[in-house]
Amino acid sequence: MLSISLGPIALPLGPVLVLGASVLASLVAEAVARRRAVAVPAADTPAQPSAGDSLTRTRPTIAAGDAITVAVLLGLLAARLGHLGWHAPAYLESPASMLDIRDGGWNLTAGLVAGLGWLAWQAWRTPALRRPLASGAAAGLLVWGLGLLALQQDRPAGYPAVELARLGDAQPATLAQAARGRPVVVNLWATWCGPCRVEMPALAAAQRRHPDIGFLFVNQGESPEKVRAWLARSGLALDEVWLDAGSRLGAAVHSPGLPTTLFLDAQGRQVDAHVGLLSEASLQTRVAALRRANASP
Repeated sequence: MLSISLGPIALPLGPVLVLGASVLASLVAEAVARRRAVAVPAADTPAQPSAGDSLTRTRPTIAAGDAITVAVLLGLLAARLGHLGWHAPAYLESPASMLDIRDGGWNLTAGLVAGLGWLAWQAWRTPALRRPLASGAAAGLLVWGLGLLALQQDRPAGYPAVELARLGDAQPATLAQAARGRPVVVNLWATWCGPCRVEMPALAAAQRRHPDIGFLFVNQGESPEKVRAWLARSGLALDEVWLDAGSRLGAAVHSPGLPTTLFLDAQGRQVDAHVGLLSEASLQTRVAALRRANASP
């Protein structure tokens, strides 16, 4: 499942999970702090004015919930920078994509080290904060971890049972048959979709760079004539274009919109998925991850 639906609104599950865990962690930390009547002075501000001070200073404080919020923000920043550093060659080819977080790209280890490091530092500076921060962090990490586990369990164990038609000859085939035992990148798209058209050249280039990986371009709900006309105008050479007249594949994977791109290993297991525009740099990193996952037992 890629999203949850609230009426007409489809929300991606990953960001919703991070937001929910962060809010819960902050609320738990604040509740524990209130119970213990914690008011935390800044560590580098003296408790009493020095003898030479002519003015009385008010010591600033930091709430336990605020410390959790700062930890989450620092963790997100470090996770993004860690990802950019790890995949620097791909992003240096397109520096502007470094700032575009819509196509994902996060280093979990860097994020956890930064966020938990900040909380540990605050707890070391202020002993009274130790229990609130520990309680909040434990609650947030527990919910986040269980959510990630649930998302992993919810991923399809194999190819969605959807029948497609090949654009060239209308030959029917299941997605498993179209994959032909290869790891595949499955792009759900339509000619009316602006982001689909923008990312298509990057996908076409990746198709040429990675001949051992299948790139399946599965059009959603349009006629063969319309697809052929658009491809002729675009000048793109796409090797494997398929038609899904009833948009059944999008429904099967709970796609909230187009474009949606699935990364499946040779057994049809979903390694990654992305909804929205993919930059060339992000596509490269995801294809590399697909290759690593497919090589592992």
